[in-house]
Amino acid sequence: MTSDVVIVGASAAGLATAEALRNKGYDGALTLVGDEPQAPYDRPPLSKQILSGAWEPERVRLRDEEAIAKLGANLRLGRRATGLDLAGRRVLLDGDDPVGFDALVIATGVTPRRLPGDELAGVHVLRTLDDALTLRTHLLGGPKVVVVGAGFLGAEVAAVARTMGLDVSLVDPLPVPMIRQVGEQIGKLVGQLHGDHGVAVHLGVGVSQFAEVAGRVVAVELADGTKLDADAVVVAVGSTPATDWLTGSGLPLGNGVECDAHCRAAPGVYAAGDVACWDNPHFGRRMRIEHRLNATEQGMTVAANLLGEERPFAPVPYFWSDQYDARIQAYGIFPDGADITVVHGSLDDRKFVAAYGHEGTVVGVLGWNSHRELRGLRQLVVDRAPYSGRQQP
Repeated sequence: MTSDVVIVGASAAGLATAEALRNKGYDGALTLVGDEPQAPYDRPPLSKQILSGAWEPERVRLRDEEAIAKLGANLRLGRRATGLDLAGRRVLLDGDDPVGFDALVIATGVTPRRLPGDELAGVHVLRTLDDALTLRTHLLGGPKVVVVGAGFLGAEVAAVARTMGLDVSLVDPLPVPMIRQVGEQIGKLVGQLHGDHGVAVHLGVGVSQFAEVAGRVVAVELADGTKLDADAVVVAVGSTPATDWLTGSGLPLGNGVECDAHCRAAPGVYAAGDVACWDNPHFGRRMRIEHRLNATEQGMTVAANLLGEERPFAPVPYFWSDQYDARIQAYGIFPDGADITVVHGSLDDRKFVAAYGHEGTVVGVLGWNSHRELRGLRQLVVDRAPYSGRQQP
């Protein structure tokens, strides 16, 4: 059995790995490294319950102090990993001594993409708890808000800001919101949802620059010449795997840490969560998933494999998004060019389940305010049910 495990990333994936190791009987040394001073916390509520003020910050903690203490882990919080000496089996830390390991789990997640000018006062990104609290404080001042990026995060932030009664604009160079996540047909419904709630939606046009006065943003200028007054700007243009510290380590890096079907990147080295790119045997393709449930499930699988179980990680991914009165939930994958068939309800009623077909197989199902029906139809993805044209599977 491995005698010294180091987990870099005090994240949902990192915590899941640590807990699963202990639950499976691992009693060796365990170190958890995190670049934030806080113990592991949940990120999905940051753009919803924390930003809206529905939750106090303490509610996002994944475990209380007693549960964290029971892990018996050496916590290195507020310490950023700066390098990996793979041959010497050491993780290098900023402002601290290196940490040696027999086995390493990389769970460092992602970092937000930036735009030129986002260092101006009034411009925000949303990744950490501190980011969310800072943005909420700004929103309470009643600013005009421009959200740049209409993916999951941007759409959720726009919904919260509009629900607070603020003047909100949503900007994206793509033709419909969330097109990369749910496709064009459902993405159009998301755009209509925001328009119905009074958001000024600007699609198919990118940002030219942020206008500023004395170092503070005052407007967002679009590529078509439109100028949007703004006291608060939220940049939500995607993220990149947090792998800079692994450059030159010898690990395979591409769209994250490249792993096999067991989430193994090298002997004794695994990755879990948003940073991991692995071969999913269920879909027969390499994927990297930034979904909350995936982080937990992947961490648990990594723990099992560290202890010798050799278990392939073959999940049917699950994600959700809450916007206004809409709850969007989905199982599976949603590749470009997938065909869509409504198998329950109707798009017009905004209460439906849609099946996504790709290469003759149902690869995903998405529900809009249809939780119960969606759960039953998840089996189509699990069973790789046949999908033919636009006929109901």
